[in-house]
Amino acid sequence: MKKVVGRKEKFGSSSKREARFFWKGILFASPWLIGFVCFILLPVCLAFYYSFTDYNLFNEPAWVGLKNYKDAFKDQYVWKGLKNTLYMVVISPIVGMVVSLLLALLLNQKNIPGLPFFRTVFYLPSLVPVVASVMLLTWLLNGHYGLVNQILGLIGIEGPAWLNDPKYTKISLMIMDAWRCGGTMIIYLAALRSVPASLYEAAELDGANGIKKFFHITVPCISPTIEFNVIMSMIGAFQYFTQGMLLVSVGGNQINGGPGNSLLFYNLYLYQNAFSYFKMGEASAIAFIMYIFIFIIVMVTTALTRKLSDRIVNYDVE
Repeated sequence: MKKVVGRKEKFGSSSKREARFFWKGILFASPWLIGFVCFILLPVCLAFYYSFTDYNLFNEPAWVGLKNYKDAFKDQYVWKGLKNTLYMVVISPIVGMVVSLLLALLLNQKNIPGLPFFRTVFYLPSLVPVVASVMLLTWLLNGHYGLVNQILGLIGIEGPAWLNDPKYTKISLMIMDAWRCGGTMIIYLAALRSVPASLYEAAELDGANGIKKFFHITVPCISPTIEFNVIMSMIGAFQYFTQGMLLVSVGGNQINGGPGNSLLFYNLYLYQNAFSYFKMGEASAIAFIMYIFIFIIVMVTTALTRKLSDRIVNYDVE
């Protein structure tokens, strides 16, 4: 009996000790927990409630049921914003991957003098804030006196009205994203450095040229990095807002999304409804439609990745 009692006391003391560790852990994590509840969980719950109401920040919310969701699906600007956003989600990661990977391949060469200098130069644009980058973009790509069109004029090419032509507005943003790809370039450069040199030596003995070595050795070895960067670029493209916000003037009684609404991204239209027209209920409904849409895309992308990763992505470098 004494042994049994001793074991109970031992187990009881250990459970009390675990409880103390648990509450200490909660105490240390409380700043994050408070921030999560106040700035993420609570706003999301309120937005979900407001999506079923008619609310303009000044009057009490009036329950309207699914009206905001029905109006959102009928709103042509919602679909226009979704179309513009999907355009950037599909095209922009490809452009960024090609540019950053090419720069990483150039900086991975061993016979080029001054490589540390060039690495710094190519990385610096990624440190420039988005606002400053957009301001610089408006000067470089100005259709009348922009530096890019002046350079094109020297070689006999008439430059387009980059920021005033709906055909070139999103291309202009992709040019800016490609210019700011220094962070992605560094990741690719690190992945290239991890490719075993013995594979290239064996390929050279077999008579493989640079192109064959790139597609049969480099790409398979860095395929996990390519997958990671493409997914991160897609997530960033879904969040397109600041660039469009700075390039168009928000306000008035008419939707303003740049030339031909080519810069009316989904998040920008959400912002206009909420803080330009004070339609908080419709803006909340538009936000939750986007959440559902992104959730579906993430689920489909994850399923496809799990099926195709064994064929496309190579996690075994050596």
